Amino acid sequence: MNENAQKELEKLLAGNKNFVNGTPETKNMTLETLKKYAFHQEPYACVLTCSDSRVVPEIIFDCGIGELFVVRTAGMTTGANVIESIEYAVKKLEVPLLVLLGHDDCGVMKYAKEHYPEPVSDFQSIIKCVYPVLNLKEDITCHNFFAQQHTVWVEDYLMKHSVIINEAVKNGKLLIAKCHFNHSTGLVNIIE
Repeated sequence: MNENAQKELEKLLAGNKNFVNGTPETKNMTLETLKKYAFHQEPYACVLTCSDSRVVPEIIFDCGIGELFVVRTAGMTTGANVIESIEYAVKKLEVPLLVLLGHDDCGVMKYAKEHYPEPVSDFQSIIKCVYPVLNLKEDITCHNFFAQQHTVWVEDYLMKHSVIINEAVKNGKLLIAKCHFNHSTGLVNIIE
């Protein structure tokens, strides 16, 4: 396993404890920090997460400017642009860690569950990325469990649809951490 990636994951989880305890330590939130990274970036992790306004990785993980490369889409759904954004972080920025961050009370999971298995006229590309989980496990009743299963599905999807991500994982250059954010506690938990 990539020791650097494991160290970065532990740093993020420690930052999450700071968030939960109300003791943030981030100092990298000033114009001076931005100026330092004006012409380059050196994030130590890429985070793919939902666009939900309650899920803000920099705050949840107690990070500042330049630390995370964040990709956000409704429902943490995937497609060509999302994959290529992650590939950019992996290949060009050489991040050792990819965090897939699902969360409680996801509106996309609720919407998908309410309409499954019928085709919908709205949000078709989003639903297309969520229905496969329900195709595998129709009996999912809890939206939060559904979100966790979707996170697992996203990892599998990325590994199957991206040579860059797949090879980085297989060569020990990238660790993928599947995580879930609990709104009640503020904690980020690893999905096994």
